[in-house]
Amino acid sequence: MPDPNFKLSRLNVNTVLKGEVYQALKKAILAIDAYADDEPPKLDERRLGEELGVSRTPIREALSRLEQEGLVQTIPRRGAFVVRKTRKEVLEIICVWAALESMAARLATFHATDAEIGELRTLFASFDADRASAHIDEYSGKNIRFHQAIIGLSKCNLLREIAEGLFMHMRSIRARTIKEDDRVSRSIIDHMHIIEALEQRDAELAERLVREHTNQLWEHVNAHVHWLA
Repeated sequence: MPDPNFKLSRLNVNTVLKGEVYQALKKAILAIDAYADDEPPKLDERRLGEELGVSRTPIREALSRLEQEGLVQTIPRRGAFVVRKTRKEVLEIICVWAALESMAARLATFHATDAEIGELRTLFASFDADRASAHIDEYSGKNIRFHQAIIGLSKCNLLREIAEGLFMHMRSIRARTIKEDDRVSRSIIDHMHIIEALEQRDAELAERLVREHTNQLWEHVNAHVHWLA
């Protein structure tokens, strides 16, 4: 069944270009939670065409381009699906993300302003362990924004571009696993320590804490995530 959370905005059929269809589909794919269910989200060509207000030809061309980028997989007689990584691939993505985000934290101690670092603290100002557990979806969203923000605070464009290619999978894996094995409590404590290291401009500590925090996710996925192939 098509994923009900897959959202698109209708394009102007008079001005639409192939690139616009491609960009619209890519944006929607990157925003979707590909790991929310046991099966990968299906992309129905007819429905996509109707929602965008275009024929199926530019849809097929865009899906082909997205398949070349590794975001879509076409299965004969079944259709096109958003790509989900295997458990082994997810573990590799987490390893690479740990390296990227820890370096981003180091760079942030040099390049981020006090105000920018202060915004990280405001994300969790209203949360303690009990409230986070009671409002897990809200906390999960802020948790994801926290990690995305650290990447941005690096002020390194190449690092951000590389991280963007992994973010869809990291976001989805974090969103699903934050509810498991009391990871919320540890997450809050880790975040506060990371923010303090950034505020102190301690590059070594900030880098180490972020790397250790992401490595905890690797350990959890390795030990407990059996719903990935």
